[in-house]
Amino acid sequence: MVQFFDLAFTPSVPWKNGGGSTRELACWPQGAGMDGFEWRVSVATIAAAGPFSAFPGVDRQIMLLDGDGVHLRSNDGQLDHDLDQPWQPLAFKGDVAVDCAMLGGPSTDFNLMVRRGRWHGGLQVTGHARVAGRARAGLCMVLRGRWRCGEEVLEPGQGLWWSDGTAENALEPLDADPALAWIDLDMEPSD
Repeated sequence: MVQFFDLAFTPSVPWKNGGGSTRELACWPQGAGMDGFEWRVSVATIAAAGPFSAFPGVDRQIMLLDGDGVHLRSNDGQLDHDLDQPWQPLAFKGDVAVDCAMLGGPSTDFNLMVRRGRWHGGLQVTGHARVAGRARAGLCMVLRGRWRCGEEVLEPGQGLWWSDGTAENALEPLDADPALAWIDLDMEPSD
């Protein structure tokens, strides 16, 4: 199954702590809550300093999309990072308590969360043609330029996600200097 999305029409949900909001692009299984997802991809707006929610057993990757960025620091000292360069993914464990300090005004970031031991995946930025559906699941979102997927032409903020059993769909850049956020996800092998 392939599902297209447009960030401009994706509902925004405020955080409980009032420090920002999240727009969920995809979650597996569909409709799973924050405690039951296997993997989840979202775009968040960070408007104020404060703690990140802890997600025990979850591996996270975060990437700045726009804005001044944030400084992330974990209580255990393993994470101490300025997330201030757009499109540079940072991986960290969701188990640890992470505090977020603003580096200026609000910023927007792209987030991948996968349930450790069940799924693995990676977030990258590419400017080359790709094929959706080769990995068991995944998601892509246009960052710059226009991209063709079959009859669809996708522009910045638009994309698609897929899950098991999806036919392969080629994505090709139509403009010079294109950029696409790309995630491939696969299940961990069972013992």
